[in-house]
Amino acid sequence: MCSQMVSIVLLLIASVATGLQAAEPAPAEPWLRPDPAALKRWQDMRFGMFIHWGPVSLTGHEIGWSRGAQTPIADYDNLYKNFNPEKFNAEEWVSVARAAGMKYIVLTTKHHDGFCIFDTKLTDFNIMNSPFKRDVTRELADACGKQGIAFGTYHSVCDWHHPDFPLTSPGGKIKRDKSDIEAYRKYLRGQVTELIKNYGPLVTMWFDVPQQFDRSEGSINVKLCRELQPDILVNNRAGGGMGDYDTPEQRVGGFNIDRPWETCMTICRQWSWKPDDTMKTLPECLQTLIRTAGGDGNLLFNVGPTAEGIIEQRQIDRLKEMGAWLTKHGQSIYSTRGGPYKPAKYLACTRRDNTVYLHVLAWPDETLKLPALPAKILKSSVLTGGQATVSQTEAGIEITVAKADRQEIDTIIALEIDKPAMELPPIALASVGQSLTEGKKATASNVYQKSNRYAAAMAVDGDAETRWATDAGTKQCWLEVDLGKPLTFDRFAVSEYEPRVQSYELQMKDGDEWKTFHKATTLGTQFEGRFPPVTARHVRLNILDASNGPTIHEFQLFAPVPEKKP
Repeated sequence: MCSQMVSIVLLLIASVATGLQAAEPAPAEPWLRPDPAALKRWQDMRFGMFIHWGPVSLTGHEIGWSRGAQTPIADYDNLYKNFNPEKFNAEEWVSVARAAGMKYIVLTTKHHDGFCIFDTKLTDFNIMNSPFKRDVTRELADACGKQGIAFGTYHSVCDWHHPDFPLTSPGGKIKRDKSDIEAYRKYLRGQVTELIKNYGPLVTMWFDVPQQFDRSEGSINVKLCRELQPDILVNNRAGGGMGDYDTPEQRVGGFNIDRPWETCMTICRQWSWKPDDTMKTLPECLQTLIRTAGGDGNLLFNVGPTAEGIIEQRQIDRLKEMGAWLTKHGQSIYSTRGGPYKPAKYLACTRRDNTVYLHVLAWPDETLKLPALPAKILKSSVLTGGQATVSQTEAGIEITVAKADRQEIDTIIALEIDKPAMELPPIALASVGQSLTEGKKATASNVYQKSNRYAAAMAVDGDAETRWATDAGTKQCWLEVDLGKPLTFDRFAVSEYEPRVQSYELQMKDGDEWKTFHKATTLGTQFEGRFPPVTARHVRLNILDASNGPTIHEFQLFAPVPEKKP
């Protein structure tokens, strides 16, 4: 009987191993599915703080990526010997997150540079061997527990410092002459075990850049996390796309109520601290959160503390402004789901119980016109102040709010309906005018590595997921669109992958000459602009200065909206 049981167990183990090696379809083991209650708790939180920090803050360059690039490898790897953030106070960091209305924190316990800011027993390359000699991760986890904030860890799958990892800096593009990937995988999983056992329970294990880890290896990573903590969530960067939720980076994800997701984005431009880094405005910050919630995602908003161990006061002030707004209007963000109206440039929509929250980010006209809602509106209110006039017919909904009551950032209109809002199917909104550039021929002065994946056409294909990208370090470049024939337009929209453009101009071709008809400074991830009507066939977005290679998801031109007859 015992030998039979052993044989059965061995067969089961062999079966699991075989399943893990298969690339498709994904294994059906229950540990690959997140705990439903844990997933709901996380989605209800909606807003979290990402923290990228380490000895790299001494240089002001980007964490991990500057190793072997801006900073020589030997110099980078010895930064920790001078890392002594004496002003670090975990309680203060957590208090900042609370004041911002954030419900969870994710800390970079190890980035691609391999340095660990926790008391790991598996390498000496950690914060306990710095002049600081304090376990930052322990202190932050404890402070989160005291203040009721969920705590999670970011842990890079790749490690360009570790001698057993096959790739090294700069950018993980250099192959080592000698390595041992199996030994490294054991090391990685040993550290994951330390983090979950010693600092848990964790809300999430946030993996990143799974070089040398395919789908089967990603499955093993997820399984390990679940065995150590059954209700932990794991993002989709464990290897081969395995994980519980997607992580669009430096952009708001697309509408999706079937697959959980979380936008990770910086409050400034760089993940780690950079002196005089450009910080997002309050409208940019809040509308990013609102658009994310409207698409049914979470927002993990990043700060980069200084080498002294403090979060910049200007960042704290901005986060507190967000928190003040959430104190008033958080009911329309927390514990909501996205929809039923899908996000548009001018509107995001959230819902909970029998209420639909319309977040009007810009008024396309005096009257907001929406497609028909398959539910009866029982009552309406304007959460941001004032009153709304709501007219509902079979053809659609029309809403007006006095100009004096429209808010610059977001006018929130709550609609109480006669059925649970989650019963309503997603409803697409018509864009305010048809894009004149969509599907047109486009060319560019620079394309990232000359790859078709990042060609100029990607910026005019109507797909918010694709993008035109330029080579790293590009400061000046242009994107040209051929509209096919002369067309008239007076508005444009640009969505950058992340804010990099610092000055630009719009030009039209007049014979053999390019003439500028609009000029300004920054753009952003969701930017719209206007100018007096222009008629042209060939149009250029001419980027005059950028912090790094510009990357643009969409560039759109719109025809003037016809005036209504009295």
